[in-house]
Amino acid sequence: MVDEDLGEATIVYETPDEGTVERTVQNEHLAYFQDHWIVKMGEDEDGDWDVVRRIPTRRVHYVERSVDEFEEEVKTLRNQVQSLADDVRSKFLGGSEDDDNGEPLRIDVESDDDSSS
Repeated sequence: MVDEDLGEATIVYETPDEGTVERTVQNEHLAYFQDHWIVKMGEDEDGDWDVVRRIPTRRVHYVERSVDEFEEEVKTLRNQVQSLADDVRSKFLGGSEDDDNGEPLRIDVESDDDSSS
């Protein structure tokens, strides 16, 4: 049983047998991993194991989640993008955003005028 209400999620997807299915579950019972949405469908007869369904991304029409604070969700996403940008910048330019003191990085490129042949 979940102590805190983390909201609900609705996933709409296609199945071979049932066609379009819409399922609403608690947010913590829906996850995305390795190009699949994973949904808790219930428990086994003894209640010992969770029964989950893996749904390939290509079969999902949409996922809708309720969240307490949308602003926090966006902030988390923004931080993840910034972290990725910093990693890419460091890998390709060999430094961090603070290394250039706010100035644009200038790269001199020499052209070869003999390229017209």
